Amino acid sequence: MSELLIDDAEGVRTFTLNRPEAFNAFTVALKERLLEAVLEAAADDAVRAVVLTGAGKAFCAGQDLKEHVALLEAGDPAPLHTVERHYNPLVKAIVGMPKPVIAAVNGTAAGAGASLAYASDLRIAAAGAKFLMAFANVGLTADSGASWTLPRLIGHGRAMEMMLLAQPVGAEEALRIGMVNRVVPDGEALSAARELAARLAAGPTTAYAKIKEAMAFSGELAAALDVEARTQAEAGATVDHREAVAAFVAKRKPVFTGR
Repeated sequence: MSELLIDDAEGVRTFTLNRPEAFNAFTVALKERLLEAVLEAAADDAVRAVVLTGAGKAFCAGQDLKEHVALLEAGDPAPLHTVERHYNPLVKAIVGMPKPVIAAVNGTAAGAGASLAYASDLRIAAAGAKFLMAFANVGLTADSGASWTLPRLIGHGRAMEMMLLAQPVGAEEALRIGMVNRVVPDGEALSAARELAARLAAGPTTAYAKIKEAMAFSGELAAALDVEARTQAEAGATVDHREAVAAFVAKRKPVFTGR
């Protein structure tokens, strides 16, 4: 079974994260395949708009912690470099793509999964969708561009609250504070996103590309991504992070020591 489904219609390319049994969490293979596919779409003139969504009940739960834990326990340094190798290039590819990107948030979006939605140009959420920034719960900091994208959507104060308290934000609240552009009934996020993407695909896509370029340039995304890569690697090397992921596997409450 492919972890990423790709569909083309009316100039719109739809990417569906397809690991529903794991809430579409990112494995190394899925991250690499999605990055490759996004870059291909950016370079394909036949693709005039892009939709991102998830299979099943979730949009994306973020990093696959089971794979992450297994690599850490094996002494593999790869998890500490995934931000710079996978997430940063993916966010740059989405933000820098010269065509509109719409996230159809069909269910829960957490961590890097939520960040993927924030990096998109527009977000349509199902009524039952939730957004969760739970990095702090596993002893980590923001990555995947969230330190840049989220405050630009909802302001510094609300973004800090989401990061520090790691409490979910439901679809209606997300709409009220500007995190999403539209809320639709459960089961309709993808069709609504595709309808909007088809409309944009028929529009002045060169102008859209220039709008995206101007909007991204105004906030120094590259600098934010560099800081995220450094701080996430530092956080990933802490005792607290290892305790958090061990507790996750053991299904117990972590005990943090601030080290």
